[in-house]
This record gives sequence, C-alpha cells and structure tokens, in this order.
Amino acid sequence: MSIFSHPAYDKHEQVAFYQDAKSGLKAIIAVHNTNLGPSLGGCRMWPYADDGEALNDVLRLSRGMTYKSAMAGLKLGGGKSVIIGDPRKDKSPELLRAMGDFLNTLGGRYITAEDSGTSVEDMRVISERSRYVSGVVEGSEHGGDPSPSTAYGVFVGLRAAVEHRWGKTDLAGLKVSLQGVGNVGFRLARLLKDAGAELFVTDIFQDNIDRAVNELGATAVAADEIFDVEADLFAPCAMGAILNDNTIARLKVGAIAGAANNQLAEARHAEVLRGKGILYAPDYVINAGGIIDVYYQQQGARDAGGCYDPAEVKAHIDRIGSTLREVFERAEASGETTAHVADRVAEERFGHEDTLKANSAAA
Repeated sequence: MSIFSHPAYDKHEQVAFYQDAKSGLKAIIAVHNTNLGPSLGGCRMWPYADDGEALNDVLRLSRGMTYKSAMAGLKLGGGKSVIIGDPRKDKSPELLRAMGDFLNTLGGRYITAEDSGTSVEDMRVISERSRYVSGVVEGSEHGGDPSPSTAYGVFVGLRAAVEHRWGKTDLAGLKVSLQGVGNVGFRLARLLKDAGAELFVTDIFQDNIDRAVNELGATAVAADEIFDVEADLFAPCAMGAILNDNTIARLKVGAIAGAANNQLAEARHAEVLRGKGILYAPDYVINAGGIIDVYYQQQGARDAGGCYDPAEVKAHIDRIGSTLREVFERAEASGETTAHVADRVAEERFGHEDTLKANSAAA
C-alpha cells in the first residue's frame, strides 16, 4: 500500500523511515502539519506486531498532535515518532543515539519528547546526538518529565466533564474505571483518589496494577473486563483505538475522559457514543497538558534569559477545562458530536495559516 493511499494519511507533509543495523533501530517519523510552527510530539517505543501497525500508529498520532497543539493555543505543528521494539528488552544507549541521528535528518521540522515506552533519561541520551529534543529542561518543575502535567490536565478536563454531565464539581464517590496506570494513568488515579473517587484499574503490566491497589486502594480488574465495569466515568490511559463497536456496546458509564491518544477506533464511533448518551471528552483536547509543559520548556530554553515558570504552565493547563466546556456546550446546542466540534475548531486554527501562506506566496 502506498503512503498516499493509506487510510490514516491525512495530507501529511512528510513521513520518514530509518534503520540502523548496528543498534537495531527501526523507526518512523511523521510530520503532519507545520502551519503554526515546527512539529512537536513524543517518541513512542512499542513492540508493534508489524511495520503496518507502526505506520498506522505514527500517522494517527502525528495528526492528533496538530489538533492538540491548535486547541491548546500553541505555536506548534503536529508530528510523532515511533521506534519498533520492546522498551523493556530492546532499548539501548546505542539505539537511542541512532534515533538522534535520525532526528537530525529532518533539520528541525520535527522535535521529539518522551512518550509511551520512553523516558526523560532516554531523551537525554538522544540529545547527545541531536538538539531537536524537548522535555529535558533541568529547571522545569518535574525535571523535564511532562507526565505529571498530562495527568493534571486530564484531571482538570475530567472535572469539566463531570460538571457538564452531572452538574456537580465534587468528585467524592465518583466511580472511575481506568485502563492503564503507567506514568500518566497512575498520577491521574492519585489525583482522583485524593478527590474522593472510587477506582477500578487494569494494565498490561501486573506491577502497575499492584501499585495502584496497594498505594491507592484501587480495585483490580482483568484487562478485557474493564469495559464491563459499572462506573460513572471511563478513563482510557493506555493505547489508542479502544473505543470500537464491541467495547462501546459493553460500556456502562456516563462519560469518557482519559489520557490515551486516538481513543476512537474510527471517527464514526463518536456518533455511536453520543447515541448511547455517553459524554466524550475529545482526547487531544483533554490530554494536552504534557505538550503545554514541553512547549514552555522549549520556549524557556530557546529565549535568551528565558525561564520555566510553573505557575504560568499550570494556568495554561487549567484552560483545558474552559476549552472542553465550550466544546460540550457547542455540541449540545448544535446536536453534533463533541469530536466533530473539536475538529472544526482546531481546523479553523491551524488551517487558517494555509490562507496566510498562499497570500504571502502570491504577493
């Protein structure tokens, strides 16, 4: 199949492939759109079943980053990278340095950061070979790690969803089923626990489940059974495409608000959720806390005398709540899905630059 006819190809500006036999690196970088600025998105390392699965993931993720940055009000485009391999077995300093060499071939059109399967320390190793790395600023509140900001942003958005769906701001007694309690999911679970919510959790790694049970008093649920839990809200915080015909039919919740990217298996599933009366917080709106954090790190590192101000970052992340409230209200008023409303607003923001570029070229 040609890249241009791939179902997930959405006018991507560039898709690059790279292999380094010595280190074992096999990676793909996808740059979706740079109208608002250079593309920035995390580097995911995952044991994909095949190359096609990796390509599909990077195309969907990079597109999502364009929409995410636009909705978050950032001067950034959308891009993503994936490394094919098991992060617990195949990762090595040599492989990460080779990834840095790969970044350099794009000349700054794409800037990377941590993601599923990679860490701040991994980004520091990559930065030994490339300057196109973010999320490694020592002076930032969490040492460059954007995970706490992602979790906090999801928590802010989740409260907005609860307020719109049930008309209340108090989360005490709220039943939440969480799929994935890794770096982001566990932090979100802790915020929810502190707010008085009751937690039901699952994860592909038993040690993550054990930590949530032992430290947060969560109830463990088998991986496939998480969709059958009777709860108020479902929070997907693992891999994408988990909201499909099968899983949606089984959900017994009133709202969905989680950290995972590309939660909808297909765009039409937003309408399926609406038909069931389930409020959906568009993923790229609610999980923008991490990219907001990384953006401020990047700005502080770039600007002469610049610094990372945690209060400024938090204030920006807090706006995720008001953005979601606007999306919910517009969707309710128009009878559209929240996903469609969010897409339209984002496209108005980053698509406007096409007109500006065309006018500039004509002049």
